[in-house]
Amino acid sequence: MILLDYLNGDVLAIPCLMFRDVAGHEDLTESIIGCGIRAHETWGPGLLESIYEACLVVELQEAGHRVDTNRRLHLVYKGHDLKVDFCPDLIVDDIVVVEVKALEKLAAVHTAQLITYLKLTGLPLGLLMNFNVPRLKEGTHRVVRPDLLVRS
Repeated sequence: MILLDYLNGDVLAIPCLMFRDVAGHEDLTESIIGCGIRAHETWGPGLLESIYEACLVVELQEAGHRVDTNRRLHLVYKGHDLKVDFCPDLIVDDIVVVEVKALEKLAAVHTAQLITYLKLTGLPLGLLMNFNVPRLKEGTHRVVRPDLLVRS
């Protein structure tokens, strides 16, 4: 497993064995993954992200989670209003950003994007869930905001 970190604007791959995750909320991320697995078992791979996202929302709500699909973060750059909003796929229980994908293969840039989303939202955790795989567990990655990783 690889951790992506930013240094002087570059993305560097660093082995995760050198870091310890202090973000917590393991039970919550496991519950979200379980909801994703239930949604994935119904349809299998091959559909659009929007379909998997809608099914995941149903599963999460049935499991008692609060799911925000409409969070808008207004972006300002160097004091300039960009007149655009960033909209994460899902925010679960105001703790986890869930990024839903339906791709042949995840790339390092997808993890880097989720790290950016965590920085923008200030939330501690993200789940990158690629539904276009035979087993969802293999297509799911837990991502921690970089300031919540400490060297081992």
